[in-house]
Amino acid sequence: MNSIVVLPPSILSHPHLPRSVTTLKRRCLHASSSVLATPLPVTQAGPPPTAPLPAVSQYGERVDRRRRQAELLKKGQEMRMQQMKPGSAMKKRFWKDVGVQTNSDGLYTVYLDSRPVRNPQTKVPLSIPPSKPHLATAIALEWDLLTSAQQALRAHLIPLTSIASRAHDLALQDASDASSRAPSEPTASHQSRTIRDDIIMTLLPYLDTDTLLCWAPPTPNDADSTMTATPSLRDLQARVAEPIISYLTTIIWPGVQLNPSLEKGSIIPAQQPQETKDIIRGWMTGLNAWELVGLERAVLAGKSLCVAARLLCEWAESFADVRRSLGRGRPHGAQRFGIEEAAQACSLEVMWQTGRWGEVEDTHDVDKEDLRSQFGSAVMVASGTSQA
Repeated sequence: MNSIVVLPPSILSHPHLPRSVTTLKRRCLHASSSVLATPLPVTQAGPPPTAPLPAVSQYGERVDRRRRQAELLKKGQEMRMQQMKPGSAMKKRFWKDVGVQTNSDGLYTVYLDSRPVRNPQTKVPLSIPPSKPHLATAIALEWDLLTSAQQALRAHLIPLTSIASRAHDLALQDASDASSRAPSEPTASHQSRTIRDDIIMTLLPYLDTDTLLCWAPPTPNDADSTMTATPSLRDLQARVAEPIISYLTTIIWPGVQLNPSLEKGSIIPAQQPQETKDIIRGWMTGLNAWELVGLERAVLAGKSLCVAARLLCEWAESFADVRRSLGRGRPHGAQRFGIEEAAQACSLEVMWQTGRWGEVEDTHDVDKEDLRSQFGSAVMVASGTSQA
């Protein structure tokens, strides 16, 4: 059986190859004769045929399915908005003027023309204590800035109204409990103390993972950081936390022991002593409704019960005597513990990280302003005209 050897063109073009070898490159390997193509004339004019379409891939099906789901979700949201109020009444502002009036008991009420702003839960007019005229004025300003009734359904547009409504609910519940309780009963019933108990049970676990008590683990470079111009993160955390802890353990909670949550490089927070939790629980139980709700807002915003308690003690009415006694020994012009100090204490690690790596636009800057807004609403609801 004969075999055919195909030589590359570089060898076939060599000038010293035998004639029999060079003729192989001209030999045809088929028996039929070659026929030239005959072109046909174009007899009909028109557009070219459309290009063939590829088969629909699985990726295209997923994109189409998600697009349909997004359209259905958008239609559902529009239907829910239409069911809330018929027509376009929610898109309009049905009030012209906003004002604050006082009743015979001295309580403040915000009025939209002749309609009082009501508590969304109890549907009774929202009443502000006589010692908080600034809070009533701020709530009136919130409603005056709204452009439609639909905006009143968004809690982030009326933060002071929402926090005042929660404090109003708790105050009404406390008053009802005090009037219905017999003098021989030591405690109130469970149903009448639901809001207060829920707030305390929600806030107390924050003590074990308090932002102020969670310090960065020590590193070998911490010993040399005292000699350099840039202190370590742990040094900054200790420098900010020690004055706050000292104030709380000597003035507000005397004898209480507050330990750092993260020690010896562990990522599992250590539990605070049970005696500490019992004392802080009793302290929160003694707060009035407006101060307890302000404490709740500050704790949920900063994730720190210690910082929230320090901020509350600096601005709440019940601690005015404590501030007066401390003010006698305070140097003239000494800085108070305010919103900016509380925000820095709760976001010290974020500030340290963004100082090294930079901020993420529309994330860190928004969180920074939102934290200060939440602390400001807590100060507004807890403070009053009797503060020092």
